[in-house]
Amino acid sequence: MTGLADSPLGRAANYPDRYDPDLLFAIDRAPQRDLLGFGPAVPFGGVDLWTAYEVSWLDAAGKPQVAIASFEVPADSPRLVESKSVKLYLAGLNLTRFPSGSDVAATLARDLSRATGATIEVSLAAPDSGALAQADLSGICIDTLPIEVDRFEPLPEALTASGPQRSEALYTRLFRSVCPVTGQPDYACVQVDYRGACIDREGLLRYLVSFRRHPGFHEHCVERIFADVWRRCRPEALAVYARFTRRGGIDINPYRSSTGGRPPAHVRTARQ
Repeated sequence: MTGLADSPLGRAANYPDRYDPDLLFAIDRAPQRDLLGFGPAVPFGGVDLWTAYEVSWLDAAGKPQVAIASFEVPADSPRLVESKSVKLYLAGLNLTRFPSGSDVAATLARDLSRATGATIEVSLAAPDSGALAQADLSGICIDTLPIEVDRFEPLPEALTASGPQRSEALYTRLFRSVCPVTGQPDYACVQVDYRGACIDREGLLRYLVSFRRHPGFHEHCVERIFADVWRRCRPEALAVYARFTRRGGIDINPYRSSTGGRPPAHVRTARQ
C-alpha cells in the first residue's frame, strides 16, 4: 500500500487478462478520521455495502459465467479499498478459470480481507435473481423544501436543532460530491436518521447540498456528515446512510451509526 497518488485513479489503465490480487489498492482510514478530529475513538460503527454488477469468469470448460457480487466492509476495518482498483481486479477474473462460483466467492473474500484488514464475506447472485430489491430509502424526503444555496462546500453552520425530542428519518436525492482525484461527480441518496432535538430540515438540506463541489470518497463524505450532525445537533442517536450511483459497474453505500450495525434494509434505489 502506498500513497493515493500511486492509485489507479485518474490514470489510463490497461485492463488485465489474468487474475492478480495485488491490483487491489488499499487506503488507510485513520488520516481522514484524524482530520475530522476523532482520532482512534470514533463515535460510530457501521459498514460499507458494495455491489459489483460486472463480475465474470470462466468455468472449468472455459465458458463465461456472470454474477452480481455483494460484500460488506466493516467501518472498523483499518483500510478501505479504492473502487477503480476493485474494477481492475475483477476484470482480471474474466479470462481466469474457476471450478465453481463458490470458488470465485471464496477468492474474492480472501483477497478483499487481506486488502482491508478485516474479515469479508462475498456472495454471488445470478443477474435475474432479484436478490437486491428496488426501493427508496425510508423516511421523509426533504427535497421540495424552499432553500437558497450560495455555497458549494460543506456548510456545517447550517445545521441546527431545537425543541422537543423526536425520532425521524430525513433523506435527500440531491446529494453530489466529487472524486478527490479525478473530479468526477458522485451522486447519492442520503438519509439522516436521528433521535433528539428537532433538526431544522431546511438547514439540513442546505448542508447536504453544500457538498456539491466537495472532494471526498463516499466513505469519507458519510463520516463527515455524521461528524457535523453529531457535533452541531447533538442527537442522542444518529445514523447516516448513503446510496451512491454506480461508477465502473460498482456502487458503494456507506452506513455509519452511533449504535453500530448495518442499515435495516439493504435496498437498491431507482437511480442505482
